[in-house]
Amino acid sequence: MSSPNGPQMNSRWLGGLSPREFLRRHWQKRPLLVPGALPAFRGVIGRRELAALAMRDDVESRIVERRGRRWVTTHGPFSRRGSPKARNWTLLVGGVNLHVPAADELLRRFSFIPQARLDDVMVSYAVPGGGVGPHVDSYDVFLLQGPGRRRWKVADETYVCKAGDLLYLPPGLEHDGIALDACTTYSIGFRAPRGAELGAAFLDWLHERGLPEAVYRDPRLAPAAHPARLPPAMTAFACGALDKIRWSRRDVEEFLGRYLSAPKAHVIFKPTRSTGPRARLDLKTQLLYSGSRFFINGESFSLPAHDRARMRELADRREIDAARLARQAKLIGEWRRAGYLHLRNTAQRDG
Repeated sequence: MSSPNGPQMNSRWLGGLSPREFLRRHWQKRPLLVPGALPAFRGVIGRRELAALAMRDDVESRIVERRGRRWVTTHGPFSRRGSPKARNWTLLVGGVNLHVPAADELLRRFSFIPQARLDDVMVSYAVPGGGVGPHVDSYDVFLLQGPGRRRWKVADETYVCKAGDLLYLPPGLEHDGIALDACTTYSIGFRAPRGAELGAAFLDWLHERGLPEAVYRDPRLAPAAHPARLPPAMTAFACGALDKIRWSRRDVEEFLGRYLSAPKAHVIFKPTRSTGPRARLDLKTQLLYSGSRFFINGESFSLPAHDRARMRELADRREIDAARLARQAKLIGEWRRAGYLHLRNTAQRDG
């Protein structure tokens, strides 16, 4: 599925469009159905393996069941493999790319979108009638159909997707997917942080760095004629204290790199003792960069100018000849012990 330099997106995947044409015509504008985008696609994980992931506490999963006109959601981990019912339920497992190398390769096919925007591959297994109900997503999504068929109602259009078909949906478009027979669907989602979400996280980050300390004092306080009135002196104190909070574009860049590279709370890294000539990032590792700054799994560091190109290559391609990182032997050693990076032979894959 991949080349030595990483998975590549060809024009068939996008209905004959180049990535640039797709972004101009469809990205966040209109849906695109690509029949046979990946002919004879049989999926990258079987039903039993997917159900086994849903039984783990380091994996996000849920079962959605239709009961009459209601959709009932139960969150994992689960103690058994799905529902015994023959109709109207779906098992959804998020972050499959963090555990299955072939799912990660599937995600990396979309690397014409910045990695900071890539989220995960969610896999859903549905029996006939299964779905999650009509809904609107706030993010872009590619829906790649595995074995079986699913009918999608998108606004005023209806699409029936079979194995290998790809459907792109921009954010804000109501859609509803119903399994026509037992089927598996691969959902490639993208991060789209909201302003309020970023603002709250940024303020937390500023607080961790140490906001200016100041304690309100009023030694000349006079008796209150109107006890419920907000004291003007306290308002003035608050304005003065908050006005001392300062940040620069560099601060925002540092925060954003750490924020977008940080793993989700349930993610666990496991170091390995394998050796080989290739340095390969763990499936769960996110390595981003901007200028001289690099961000890995919520941490940041800088490198001298002559070492940045190779580290950027590792970030972009996710693997590199380990000998080319010899100058960073100490850092690479730390990453290996943390489970962020592994040494592999060319033919090996992360498990």
